[in-house]
Amino acid sequence: MAPYSTITPIEYLKGVGPGRADVLRTELGIHTFGDLLRHYPFRYIDRTQFHKIAQLNPDMPAAQIIGRLVHLEETGERRGKRLVGHFRDDTGTMELVWFQSVSWLRKSLQVGSAYVIYGKPTVFNNQLSMTHPEMELYQPGTKLSGSMSLQPVYSSTEKLKKYNLDSKGIQKLQAALLESILTQLTEELPDHLVHKHQLMPLPQALVAIHFPRSQQELLAAIRRLKFDELFYIQLKLLKNKLLNTQKYKGHRFAVVGERFNRFYHEQLPFALTNAQKRVIKEIRKDTASGAQLNRLVQGDVGSGKTVVALMSMLLAVDNGFQACLMAPTEILAQQHYQSIRRLLGNGIASVQLLTGSTPKKDRQIIHRQLEDGTLDILVGTHALIEDAVRFKNLGFVVIDEQHRFGVEQRARLWRKNSIPPHMLVMTATPIPRTLAMTLYGDLDISVIDELPAGRKPIKTLHFYESSRLRMFGFIKEEIAKGRQVYIVYPLIKESEKMDLLYLEAGLELLMKEFPLPQYHISIVHGKMAVKDKEWEMQRFVKGQTQIMVATTVIEVGVDVPNASVMVIENAERFGLSQLHQLRGRVGRGAEQSYCILMSNHKLSKESKLRLETMVRTNDGFEIAEADLRLRGPGDIAGTQQSGVLNLKLADLTTDQALLTEVRNSVIDLFKTDPQLANPINALLREYLTRAEPTISWEKIS
Repeated sequence: MAPYSTITPIEYLKGVGPGRADVLRTELGIHTFGDLLRHYPFRYIDRTQFHKIAQLNPDMPAAQIIGRLVHLEETGERRGKRLVGHFRDDTGTMELVWFQSVSWLRKSLQVGSAYVIYGKPTVFNNQLSMTHPEMELYQPGTKLSGSMSLQPVYSSTEKLKKYNLDSKGIQKLQAALLESILTQLTEELPDHLVHKHQLMPLPQALVAIHFPRSQQELLAAIRRLKFDELFYIQLKLLKNKLLNTQKYKGHRFAVVGERFNRFYHEQLPFALTNAQKRVIKEIRKDTASGAQLNRLVQGDVGSGKTVVALMSMLLAVDNGFQACLMAPTEILAQQHYQSIRRLLGNGIASVQLLTGSTPKKDRQIIHRQLEDGTLDILVGTHALIEDAVRFKNLGFVVIDEQHRFGVEQRARLWRKNSIPPHMLVMTATPIPRTLAMTLYGDLDISVIDELPAGRKPIKTLHFYESSRLRMFGFIKEEIAKGRQVYIVYPLIKESEKMDLLYLEAGLELLMKEFPLPQYHISIVHGKMAVKDKEWEMQRFVKGQTQIMVATTVIEVGVDVPNASVMVIENAERFGLSQLHQLRGRVGRGAEQSYCILMSNHKLSKESKLRLETMVRTNDGFEIAEADLRLRGPGDIAGTQQSGVLNLKLADLTTDQALLTEVRNSVIDLFKTDPQLANPINALLREYLTRAEPTISWEKIS
């Protein structure tokens, strides 16, 4: 019989079989021996240390006890139904409580038997108890694998437990697995990298992560496996980057011409910040080199990304090319169009707007101008990627708020010219450095990290519900000064009806506090028709209303310089980056602006931390780092959808140093051996050939 390997289906493992294989597939996504091998423990417990019931207290994180299950009873009705066990040792009695799988547990637990239990002690109704403890029949003399003081704990589910696949059951499977495939495990990294980074050999690390003999061995195994996870991501990304620069030669923008200079010296209404100048220089250098530009520009809300984009597009126009800017929504596209028209004045370059609601006859004119080359800059939405839109010579593409566009949409713009245009991707969502290196590792990254002169930092205040009247008084003072106010309600996914209730209840109160004819209120929510939304927005933009009430997030980038107060209701329901984005809607003018976070008195620890962070800092990057720590990388910048971050052990919040070491290692590798043609890198070449179907070589960013 052929030896087992990491691709052997899981049902062939001794002790699994078809029934358990099905449940492992559906509950944990374990299909093969390799999948099980990479189902790592999430913590380790010291099985040598036992406590007595009399020693337990609720401050302990967890405890292990030997005792006897003396009684079991079901209490409560329907949803409140639970199973309560009485557990005793020679120092006292405690309760064990289960809320799930009650009938199955009732059958499988043996009253009168001795058990080893493990869990967190709590006190309920003055009675010591433990909820959903790990239970295992006490069998003295059974030998466990690895060190008794570092026994692995695996994540399991109630369904798996019915198949005796609790943490203990999975541990037994891991032992059987290692016994059957240990001799088949081989090193996957070239020797020179293993030696250079002083890594534990892979087969040894895979054994040690499950059954470490010492703390030192465990740490070495974790470091090795984290290194691999980060290494392969960087290898793919940097290979992509290399391919883009080698395979795709970019248009060379040889001159900084008359239009760019005229705009810079005569039209620009303000001085550029040093950060803006630095980023324009980086773009200029890229486009002059003849390589293909693939650059991500990150800048906080209001940092002046549009001007950087416009000056880059003028570079293209000066060199005989057309440029386009794609935004995710009509409102944003319109705003970009208007601010570009305003900045350019007359005669520097021709600009048009193309969105879903552009009338047919205007479309036809735009299509004709694009094809005959008389149109220099086109601003628009997804409408730009339609097949009917054909450029004479597209040389520069700007994509705003890039995480709202899929790879395929970007690639379609890329194909609008025989030589792919330069790509500049902009985002107002600050991305922590580690996440940027991992998600956008195949892009060069520029950061606009200073605000234009004369902008005052926004003051952020946190008020509880009891200070609502104080908040209303403050708004009245600001309106009396001629300013405008946003009031935003959260959009709670479960129930849009509930949101409108929130909004309607809030609106009723607002209308009492801010009555006509003295005050006028605009309302925008997700259930409104686009035309009505647009009309309400325009009333606010023109200053006909002083208060804008909205449920949905007010569009990123909507620019009303006169709006100086942002009130966020139920602020505890928003994520940090969302709060920061909303705050950026104000502070667009020279006046002092304010963001008021309203919340309930009852706040979770996380919510409290989020609101404290908002009050403490305006720095988008500091906020993004805090967000990464609180939420993990999965939710940020749509990484869950991108499927890039398949990290089991590595953590972008804590492994920054390791990520830098890995990235530098891959950069050095491609410097010395760009094609990985050297026999010492054969393993990596094989890996990329195997992984190629999952790497889209035309992935732009």
